[in-house]
Amino acid sequence: MSVPAPDGLTKLIRPDSLAVLGASNDPTRIGGRPIAYMKTRGFPGALHPVNPNRQTVQGLTAYPRLADVPGPVDAAIIAVPAASALEAVRDCVAKGVKAAIMFTAGFAEVDEPGAAAQAEIVAVARAGGMRLLGPNCLGLFDAARGYFPIFSASFENGWPLPGRIGIASQSGAYGSHLGALCRDRRVGAPLLVTTGNEADITLGEVIHWMAEDEATDVIAVYAEGIREAGSFLAAIETARRNRKPVVMMKVGRSRLGAAAAKSHTASIAGDDAVTDAVLRDAGVHRVRTTEELVDIAHVATRRIYPVNNTLGVITISGGAGVLISDAADALGLPMPAMPQEAQARLKALIPFSAPANPVDCTAQAFNDMSVVGTFAESMLADGGYASAIGFFTQVGASASVAPPLREQLKKAVAKHPDRLFILSILAPVETVKAWEADGFLVFEDPTRAVVALAAMGRFGEAFARGPRQAPPEVAAPALPETASDEAGAKRILSAIGIAVPAEEVCATADGAVAAARRIGFPVALKLVSPDIVHKSEAGGVKLGLADDAAVRAGFDAILRNAAAHNPQARVTGVLVSPMVTGGVECVIGLNRDPVFGPVAMVGLGGVFVEVLRDVALKLCPFGEDEALAMIRSLRGFPLLDGARGRPKADVRALAAALSRLSVFGAAAGPRLQSVDVNPIMVLPEGQGAVALDAVIELAD
Repeated sequence: MSVPAPDGLTKLIRPDSLAVLGASNDPTRIGGRPIAYMKTRGFPGALHPVNPNRQTVQGLTAYPRLADVPGPVDAAIIAVPAASALEAVRDCVAKGVKAAIMFTAGFAEVDEPGAAAQAEIVAVARAGGMRLLGPNCLGLFDAARGYFPIFSASFENGWPLPGRIGIASQSGAYGSHLGALCRDRRVGAPLLVTTGNEADITLGEVIHWMAEDEATDVIAVYAEGIREAGSFLAAIETARRNRKPVVMMKVGRSRLGAAAAKSHTASIAGDDAVTDAVLRDAGVHRVRTTEELVDIAHVATRRIYPVNNTLGVITISGGAGVLISDAADALGLPMPAMPQEAQARLKALIPFSAPANPVDCTAQAFNDMSVVGTFAESMLADGGYASAIGFFTQVGASASVAPPLREQLKKAVAKHPDRLFILSILAPVETVKAWEADGFLVFEDPTRAVVALAAMGRFGEAFARGPRQAPPEVAAPALPETASDEAGAKRILSAIGIAVPAEEVCATADGAVAAARRIGFPVALKLVSPDIVHKSEAGGVKLGLADDAAVRAGFDAILRNAAAHNPQARVTGVLVSPMVTGGVECVIGLNRDPVFGPVAMVGLGGVFVEVLRDVALKLCPFGEDEALAMIRSLRGFPLLDGARGRPKADVRALAAALSRLSVFGAAAGPRLQSVDVNPIMVLPEGQGAVALDAVIELAD
């Protein structure tokens, strides 16, 4: 079962009574627009303007103080200057207001004094049991109830359409932009909540409320930063369990964008690669454009989310078929061929057709429109495709062809209500409306349709996901008081069940020689110093030493190089290790993300991690099954899986090490900043994975 939605948000979003502090008689002012909108749209609740200088506001009785308003007040708009905001919040608390929407700006988004003032306002609100949206907030709307506590001017161009999409946005202006775009695209998005500075109510809480809202099927999100990762992830999981797609635009991908986000809403952008991995793992579809966001949200309202998604295409253009096929391939959306028997039947109807998939019925089909219906029905029934695109370009607007074409396609699609079917045509708005009235999803660009359909399959897979394997039990050792050298880091790895070589730290050349004899030649020598992390750059590594003389020379050289590199560096000694070969070098590690906390990483070593950035990331902790999935997702995984005659590597041993590291990362606490195990040698199948080097970074 999903956990309950956050307290207080229902009174915020669906109140029975609303007071407007700073109410204006001018319907174009910030304190006047909400009143004008709600009078126009028929808000059914009680609406109370508060203005000490007027007896009426826009024809409604005005009250000099909130305390003078008769009866209970569920929610309030605070549209007063920043200097009066604290007093207004106190008045709301005294009145028993459950939630307030603070339009007022000039707080944490501006400077430190503003942040302090914001903190005081929140403290007063929380002490009084009142939730606060904002400050620096555009407001919200629930168009289905005629509820518009918002000062956007966008409604001068039209009102939100009925529908099942809810929009949650940190940016007021951009959230309003999304709402207006949905309206102009004839997409129903009657619910919008903007969060502003998120001094109290967070984006995650709004998503959570929408995930539990019976009137909302799809959640569209705009985010600049995630303030409370725990509540955000809980909200996303609630949406997933309730089979509600979350389509999210998370900006701040670039360094410039991240800086702008911080200044705009006083939020932390976090590392974008981590954000991307977390969202993908949680079942969120992250978009790059506003157009993509609206497209996917719109298609998602059909509530068809195939688990094993496949795409079938019926077209009158071979070129369009190739275009669609390329787009599907790029997104990993399978386009299997039609069964041979079905192809033969279609070929008999139109000898010039290409009925494999894409199913190109050619313009010859228009000689007998029933043939189009036959082709479409065969594609859906015989092909069994979960998703389909029909490309008919300008024909969809033809006065002579469009009506019979629409009837034929309607018949075919009606027989398969569990399939997604998108029509790609070029037509005037009124003609498109006619197609839409018959239940068709209409896109001008078929590649946009491919993107949206691929997203439905990913939602289906996320919704169908069963329980995940529990992380292993790991007795996490205590972290050292100070920074650890390689030997100390490996002792920690060994304690959590990650294999390390049999090696010794030696203080003298004689000791190194004796250790090499015990270990067996050839050996590797490595500098042990908490002050020199990158040993190779300091000349602190010697490999493949085959005899006593080589060990003595290597030992002396390492100490000389360390002294030249950093004369003040503390040197514990030299690590003598066996040469471990015959495997695939990989890297595993941990990093503490400022938003999400400890994140584990795995990748192949060498060029794959340094240049190609071929890594997989995941929040800690997780089980071996998910570790294995991370490894298999790497582009370089074939090198572990026996490509070009190589022996298969012990991938399960690598997964076990990665999973154990994730548990350690989750349990170690905030002092643990990062762990870098590079390389970890993955030996042939059944022989394990051995950590050859390790660095642990601790917070000061």
